[in-house]
Amino acid sequence: MTLEELRKQIDELDRQLVILLSQRAEYALEAGRLKVSTSLPIYEPVREKTIYENVRRENKGPLPDIELTHIFERIIDVMRALQRNELASQRNAQASAAGHEAGAQAPETGNRQ
Repeated sequence: MTLEELRKQIDELDRQLVILLSQRAEYALEAGRLKVSTSLPIYEPVREKTIYENVRRENKGPLPDIELTHIFERIIDVMRALQRNELASQRNAQASAAGHEAGAQAPETGNRQ
């Protein structure tokens, strides 16, 4: 294979990785919603340990286990941040809606000119 052909193969794999990471993010968001609705914490170290064990078990190389684990640590960090950001957005939206409702029901005060 030529260098150009190898690069095309790498570019195709990168496109596939983007699709898979986006799908993983969607599932992570859904998991975050379920965690909130069932009062579970966003951070679950036992689950993360299981993911790392699964990754190492499936690893056939050439990446060393430790390097693959580092990649997944970063992926999980990003997914957890995504869950937290969505949770914060939901809280802000709820607080804003509650504030608007309270403002609409509050009696008028002050002088009009």
